[in-house]
Amino acid sequence: MPASLIDVSEIPSLSRQRLGDQIADVLRKQIVVGELAPGSRIPERETSLALGVSRTPLREALLILESEGLVTMAPARSPIVANPSPKEVVDLLIVQSALEALAGDCACDTITEEEIGHIEELHGQMVAQADSTESIDFFQVDMAFHQAIVAATKNAPLIKTHAQYNSRLWRARYLSSRRRVKKRSLTLAEHGNILEGLRNRDRKRTSRALEKHLKTAIRNISTILAEPGTDA
Repeated sequence: MPASLIDVSEIPSLSRQRLGDQIADVLRKQIVVGELAPGSRIPERETSLALGVSRTPLREALLILESEGLVTMAPARSPIVANPSPKEVVDLLIVQSALEALAGDCACDTITEEEIGHIEELHGQMVAQADSTESIDFFQVDMAFHQAIVAATKNAPLIKTHAQYNSRLWRARYLSSRRRVKKRSLTLAEHGNILEGLRNRDRKRTSRALEKHLKTAIRNISTILAEPGTDA
């Protein structure tokens, strides 16, 4: 099996229900952690054999990933893992920063106590696992923290737009998160400030805290992408 493909021994048994979504989840994680590198091919025949599925649900999964900006599709060619330029990534992050700042502002008016409790639980997971958990696990909880804030706005266009940008930035934000393993205390402090703003329903504090947090990510990712041999 080519090195760029999925190790089938690492994949749980897939049910037939929403199989395309499940395959997309597997491939998305491989892209985020770099096991499927930017610019690499995803040959459909070999990949479907490795996954033990037909090419129809695989194509469904690839279309999902294409809609998220993670895969590039072209007629009569194997799909390719997207390889955005550093400028494209930074431009996306600038917009994402504005979206999350807006979400923080709006959420203070709409968030419920139950939703605040959920966000507190996510923050607590990150605090408890800061010194031990794998980068990808910590990163996934980190992203869930941000998504929960956006969801609390109850603003459908904002939620949809944020999701579209977020999907294109998974790889870059993971690189930033992995780079800051020894600086997780800073991430947790910034999250704590965001959470305190939400608890107090302080629109200005929450919005500014989220904007500052994303600007830290922009600086980190800009530094990483400037290094030779690094792709988003």
